[in-house]
Amino acid sequence: MRLVLVHGFTQSPASWDGVRRHLEGAVEGGLEVVTPEVPDGLDFAATARAVAEGGGAAVYGGYSMGGRICLRAALERPDLVRGLVLVSASPGLADGDARARRRQRDTELAGEIGRLGVPAFVRRWLAQPLFSTLQAGEDEVDRRAEATTVERLVHQLVVLGQGVQEPLWDRLDELAVPVAVMSGRADAAYDAIGDAMAAAVADCVRVRVEGGHALPLEQPAAVAGALLDVVRRVARHEPTP
Repeated sequence: MRLVLVHGFTQSPASWDGVRRHLEGAVEGGLEVVTPEVPDGLDFAATARAVAEGGGAAVYGGYSMGGRICLRAALERPDLVRGLVLVSASPGLADGDARARRRQRDTELAGEIGRLGVPAFVRRWLAQPLFSTLQAGEDEVDRRAEATTVERLVHQLVVLGQGVQEPLWDRLDELAVPVAVMSGRADAAYDAIGDAMAAAVADCVRVRVEGGHALPLEQPAAVAGALLDVVRRVARHEPTP
């Protein structure tokens, strides 16, 4: 079975390395793990379609921005998304005023990237209270800065951000595949969002662990466990060849 893992904002496919180490050899019959780069130059819906079409028939797991992309992919291409794991993710902002405020904030942040440069912006981004439990040092700043560009970060903020994304709350009941919704107990906002999402999805397991927002880095073993659980749930539902 294939597992496609989609990274978050300021990250790269390498952000899944810790999770991948916990997945190695864990599934009888083998598990192909694919970690694509979020494509550049496409709007949100087209990005989700491109990720699904590039990944093919698979279980999809996404963190934060990657979770939003995977959720949209599951709704756009249910023929390809066989299971779904959403880590510290949201269906978007339901309130129009909140989306407008977010667009304004993200536009301002995009301007800061050009003025500060990538390393300084990443350092400032990781200094937010959202990442207080991550304890990211300069090595993490360097890894992220080396793997991205000003143009890529600006695109992800102003084109793929929650301010421009069509909210998906009203479509959660369309999901007809095994789903897991995962959050950290210290990440209060996304913990509440996770509860609301899980309540709207028919076949959903709610996973709550110690930690904050950046669970693939903070709790790679727990994230791997949630992914494997969905892989096994999918395998049980599918006919034997």
